[in-house]
Amino acid sequence: MSSVPKISLEGVKKSFGDKHVLAGVDLDIATGESMVIIGGSGTGKSVLLKCILGLMKPDAGDILIDGKRASTGNRDAFLARFGMLFQGGALFDSLPVWHNVAFRLRQGSDRLSMTDARDLAILKLRRVGLNPDVADMFPAELSGGMQKRVGLARAIAAEPEIIFFDEPTTGLDPIMSGVINELIREIVVEMGATAMTITHDMSSVRAIADKVAMIHDGRVQWTGAIGDIDDSGDPYLDQFINARAEGPIERVR
Repeated sequence: MSSVPKISLEGVKKSFGDKHVLAGVDLDIATGESMVIIGGSGTGKSVLLKCILGLMKPDAGDILIDGKRASTGNRDAFLARFGMLFQGGALFDSLPVWHNVAFRLRQGSDRLSMTDARDLAILKLRRVGLNPDVADMFPAELSGGMQKRVGLARAIAAEPEIIFFDEPTTGLDPIMSGVINELIREIVVEMGATAMTITHDMSSVRAIADKVAMIHDGRVQWTGAIGDIDDSGDPYLDQFINARAEGPIERVR
């Protein structure tokens, strides 16, 4: 494994008016590592992800990918390194499932033919446990769990180096959540990809993570191996993972 982190965040800050969402985030994610970011609502988890992808520009700090600033170089080539499973699925309702899965692969000068794209989409759908007959259905015809699997198939279709998972089990029942968590873990290990997951679901944290980082007050409050979270000694992390009303994290009234 390379000694240079796949993703390195150095003093990343982002504010919206007087609201300081990210107040100096420092975090390294190693190549092939599955990092899960936790923290209360409004603590900046999604903003951090958007800054890494370049959808938002940080006010200060550096974001490095393989030791190089993410803001430099060819934008399309940069984005091609990433896969993304969106919280709400974000499937195109007007396109059949296979076209959703292969959407990126049908873009640009080196795009796949319709036949090759459909064949690859079916292969990826099989990988997430969906039968080929799903390929020609539309998203509205699928259950929430099936839509999430299609989103996962799309995220891995281009064999990305880095995959982001934004609240991957939101809206799913506990059984389907477990299925998605297991699929994510299997696929990340199988691909050797670097993963960054944002979630409130502690079952996802324990199933997916190699390491965990908790964001509070715009900074990384605690980071460490998944095996250390129950005995971290950090009162903020302890309150969060045990869902305690009382503790240093103030409740919104």
